[in-house]
Amino acid sequence: MATAFTPYSYIQCPCSDITPTDRRSGGSPTTPEPDDDDRAFDPRAPRSSFSLYPLEYLMYCEDCHQIRCPRCVAEEIVTYYCPNCLFECPVCVGPLAVTSVETKPDPNLLAAPDNSAAPLAGPYALTCSYCLWTSTEVGIQFDKPNGIHAQLAKLRNGGTTRLTAKERKERRKDPSYKAQPPPPDSQDLDHEAQFANLKAFYQGQLADPNTADAGLALLGDLGFSSPTSLSRIMSIYTGGSLLHDKKAKTRLGAMREALDPDEGLLVASLDESAAISKLRSEGLDGTASTAQLVGQPPNMVEPPLHGNERFLDTLRPVPHLLRTKRSKRCPVCRHIISKPESKVQTTRFRIRLVAGSYIPSISIRQLALSSGTGSGTSASGPAVPGAPLEPLKPAHFLLTFKNPIFETIKVTLGAPATTPGRFASRVTVLCPEFEVDANTDVWDEALKNNAERDRELRRRRGESVSANSGGISSANQLEVGKIWERGRNWVSIVVEVVPASLALAPGNPPLREDEDVLEIPMFVRVEWEAEMAGDEVGAAPSRSNSEAREKRELAYWCVLGVGRIRQR
Repeated sequence: MATAFTPYSYIQCPCSDITPTDRRSGGSPTTPEPDDDDRAFDPRAPRSSFSLYPLEYLMYCEDCHQIRCPRCVAEEIVTYYCPNCLFECPVCVGPLAVTSVETKPDPNLLAAPDNSAAPLAGPYALTCSYCLWTSTEVGIQFDKPNGIHAQLAKLRNGGTTRLTAKERKERRKDPSYKAQPPPPDSQDLDHEAQFANLKAFYQGQLADPNTADAGLALLGDLGFSSPTSLSRIMSIYTGGSLLHDKKAKTRLGAMREALDPDEGLLVASLDESAAISKLRSEGLDGTASTAQLVGQPPNMVEPPLHGNERFLDTLRPVPHLLRTKRSKRCPVCRHIISKPESKVQTTRFRIRLVAGSYIPSISIRQLALSSGTGSGTSASGPAVPGAPLEPLKPAHFLLTFKNPIFETIKVTLGAPATTPGRFASRVTVLCPEFEVDANTDVWDEALKNNAERDRELRRRRGESVSANSGGISSANQLEVGKIWERGRNWVSIVVEVVPASLALAPGNPPLREDEDVLEIPMFVRVEWEAEMAGDEVGAAPSRSNSEAREKRELAYWCVLGVGRIRQR
């Protein structure tokens, strides 16, 4: 059974409009193209997918009086913050919680101690409540429930601790350690330790360049064994005076390479027999996926060559990525249209100019009419919400425009006679021009007297406000130029649609995805009067300026998805 269709309305952002050629060439901006006014917006064009947005996604610039979408605003980072100071599960990317490894005894048991209600002490582990993964699977436990990141940096898989660079430096100064023979391998040398050892080794070599080996004396004179050999070789080929300067030759000394792990030497272990045997025993189910390996941060506490992050039991907790709070500016006038609070704990906005507070919202629902309703207009049968539209049978829909501002607006609608695309459906807007009352307070209407309230109610229903008229003239009837219903700050009009037939001629390509959806492009023009804004900063407001009003206008395209056409 097909899913019921939900009507929708999308608004086109003006940033996707094609700039006329004469405007690019410096012509008059008021001279439109010859076919610009006659060209209707095509919601099925490939470019339309990047310019249509729901009303909740759009912003509004008060200086330019234009709609702004997420693609055309300029973003600026306000602050960085961590969404969760814990870690993510390396298996299912769920949040990890710090829990005690020891199981809390049941206080209902007789053998339970008296202090069973007290919180348990360490050790602690990171636990995922979704896939039940714990850090104990890789042998990692923590002594304290806080400072997890600092503790994890000192632990290897299996629970063994690692020596920091400072501890290794102090250990090398110990006379008893120097008397010991060097370790047979360097598998315990991690990234940070190897870099610290290499840095200390080469700094000692640069400080004492005269400790030259006999076999490298000739190369040392030329500077080939120095860390800066590239720049010296380039000076040779670019005409440098290194070979001709006798003082430079005497200053150069040979530098040997690292010989043991304490100096930064790390021998690659190419024996992978243990990994092969583990793969045979556990199979592919025990190996980590590509997404899990990519999500793993650089493991600084493990040997860098041929790392062990190939199996699930070697995956480590993943720290949360930092997130940002961003402000948004208008790309034309650089006016701030959205700016959040810099505090991480709050989700409030200092400035947030959403389009829903400036332009009317449009809601759509199908209208059910009786067989005898209307004069000269075909009526639709009982409306089932979300039911497919019958081809070549008229269907009526109610468009409700709700005014969010405190001024009365005049709305003018324009829609093509037939929808664009292969299957052209006929569209008729019964009332293309109407006014919507201001968004006044609800108590203002409640405080009116009975005569004013009855007169307002009859006006909203479309009845005659004349005292001599004794009946209803146009209530709940389809008439051209008449609205269907009126409220405090909303107006409902009727749109008649005759869906096209989806029958395909022989040789025509089949229906594409969502080609059976009936979408109506509609041009909306909103006009209202507002108080004139003072342009001079610091000027005292006068009575004439406060009473002066200016006319404002906003025009845009919108797309109304009313339903799916039934396929026969």
